[in-house]
Amino acid sequence: MNDTYYEFGTAADRWDRAQMFFEAKEYLTAARILDGLVDEAPELVAPRLLLARAYYHSARLAKAEAELLAVLERDPVEEYARLMLGRTLERQGRSSEAAPHLRMAAALAGEFREGQGPGLRGGAGVP
Repeated sequence: MNDTYYEFGTAADRWDRAQMFFEAKEYLTAARILDGLVDEAPELVAPRLLLARAYYHSARLAKAEAELLAVLERDPVEEYARLMLGRTLERQGRSSEAAPHLRMAAALAGEFREGQGPGLRGGAGVP
C-alpha cells in the first residue's frame, strides 16, 4: 500500500477508514492513518485516543503513552485516557506509576470506594 492511500480523502473519510481498520484489528494501518489526522488537528481528542488505542494494541506502548499524555495535557479529567494510561504503564511493568492514574480514572467514573482499589470495567484491560 502506498502512502497516498493514508492521505487520500477528506479528514472525515480518513477518520472512517481508520476506524474500519481499527475494528478489523489492523492496528498499524489504523495508526498510520490516524497519525496524519492528529498532525492536522492536534487539539482533537478522539483521533488521539484512537491512535493511542491502536498503539496499545500493537504493543507500541511508548507511543501510546505519549499520545495519552498529550490528551491529558489538553483535558486532565478525560476518564478513558486516564484508564488507558494506567493500563499502558502497567503493561510496561510500571505499576507504581500506573496506580494514581487508575485511581483517578475510577474516581472520575464514580467507581471508587474508600478502601477499595479501582474496579474499572471489570479490570480486564483496555478495550
